[in-house]
Amino acid sequence: MGMPLKPQDVMVLLAIALAGDRPSYAALAETLGMSPAEVHAAVRRATGAGLFETAQGRVNRTRLLELLAHGVRYVFWPERGGMVRGIPTAYAAPPLRDQVAQGGDPPPVWPHPDGTVRGESLRPLYKSAPDAARRDPKLYELLALVDALRIGRARDRKLAEEELRVRLAP
Repeated sequence: MGMPLKPQDVMVLLAIALAGDRPSYAALAETLGMSPAEVHAAVRRATGAGLFETAQGRVNRTRLLELLAHGVRYVFWPERGGMVRGIPTAYAAPPLRDQVAQGGDPPPVWPHPDGTVRGESLRPLYKSAPDAARRDPKLYELLALVDALRIGRARDRKLAEEELRVRLAP
């Protein structure tokens, strides 16, 4: 029996997909704020799930998009909290913030001491996601789009899926 996916596996796959050439586990670990062992374990689980092709050293983008579009909100459901200072995510972050009307509700944010926005707490996909996003703007966009799939209304999810398809196209 295989090991079930963990939320950090999605973050690792997104980072590998962005990197183009397969980065080392050490480089990924540094970017993502994980240990090399955590990155290796994530790749192993993703390989077992058919989301990573070890022989080619690449993410199966079609399957990853399918998981994100149809499963991420059920498998890694959102955990919301109270009002906090943090980093905007989902529809309140790039690239969706210019495409989605914000309305009067407080924006979803990842709690973070260096955050600049006050909003409704949304637990990040993985604990190191906010810091990884601050280091890599492209990864930030992908993680925010994944959050839009996790918490968004139907229209927001459709926009997020389209944006992910563009960004993760082979």
